Amino acid sequence: MDDRLLLDRIRGIIGEKETEDDCSVFDLGNRFLVMSTDMLHETTDFPEGMTDYEIGWMAAAVTLSDIASMAASPADLLMAVGLDRPDRLIGITEGADACCRSVGARLAGGDIDRHAELTIVSTAIGFVNHEKIIRRSGAKPGDLVCVTGLPGRAQAGLEGDPRFWNNLITPIPRVREGIAFSEGGATAMMDISDGIALSLIDLGLASGVGFSLDPSLFPLIPDIPATRAEDLFLFGGGDFELLATVPVECFPVAGVDTSVIGVVTQNRDIISGGAPLPRCGYAHRWN
Repeated sequence: MDDRLLLDRIRGIIGEKETEDDCSVFDLGNRFLVMSTDMLHETTDFPEGMTDYEIGWMAAAVTLSDIASMAASPADLLMAVGLDRPDRLIGITEGADACCRSVGARLAGGDIDRHAELTIVSTAIGFVNHEKIIRRSGAKPGDLVCVTGLPGRAQAGLEGDPRFWNNLITPIPRVREGIAFSEGGATAMMDISDGIALSLIDLGLASGVGFSLDPSLFPLIPDIPATRAEDLFLFGGGDFELLATVPVECFPVAGVDTSVIGVVTQNRDIISGGAPLPRCGYAHRWN
């Protein structure tokens, strides 16, 4: 049992639409309020060697990335911190505040309590005009599949490649790129924190489409074996890049450094290099 299968069990309680996107969406009349929350634990989410400042940055970044994936501008972030040691709070707060400021958001408060294991819950809100929001459900057959950055670096950093340690511990929320995708006509979007393969499954289910990927187009990490680089690209977690679908006539998208890796198909299968793409990536699992 993983977290996606567990989510399927409660969709009927919460609602299909409410569990479809990276954020919940509330209509304010003249624009949308978008909201997201994440829970991080030290043993499962913060690699050994991180400073408290870096922990605070990461805890803020993962939630601000959800706001970015809706093409919204982040406003406020609340952080509830369950502390194993009270002396850690200052560094965590400084890191979270710096991450918020880097994307024009405000660390606006939260909660503090005692906890056996450091646990942080971050909740962010943002705003986006009605016509500018991008959901997971808008991909159309023929659209190009695009991704920002160089996915796989965070997983490589986790596995010991020192070149990519900072990609793992201080991810950059792609707020600017999310807004640029919206301005440039993207039809669907999400972040790829759990890896490209699982993200394509989520995007395909929401849009009722499939994908055909061309491995020759993948932007792979240099100086490692090609097969391993491709696995990192497709299945590595921890990259808070954006995956978007863009009509051919709208590409390239101004203001976004992006790579085309395939095309949206009417057939709901997800194919890479002519073969089905395995359901692999980062997931919370219960035995």
